[in-house]
Amino acid sequence: MPTEIDLIMKNVWQNTCGSWQNCTETTIKSFLAQCQENNIDPQYCMSWIEGHRSQIPDWTVVSKVSLDWVNQHTSTGSPISFNEKDLH
Repeated sequence: MPTEIDLIMKNVWQNTCGSWQNCTETTIKSFLAQCQENNIDPQYCMSWIEGHRSQIPDWTVVSKVSLDWVNQHTSTGSPISFNEKDLH
């Protein structure tokens, strides 16, 4: 049974990409941005998309764009960030 996060993510997917064939450099960025706005880890969303890579026409480009986006918009590509004071 899908979780609430999965349902939100799939709704965002429908609104941004609509179909796997329509998953492009532009739509994937919009999808990841909206996932983040809905407090869904973009890496989780990217992982879900990767599971459908065989259905995405230009997967190599979409994958690179996704990874670059995640690296730019999350702390070192990780949803976890630390303050320097937390390390002491």
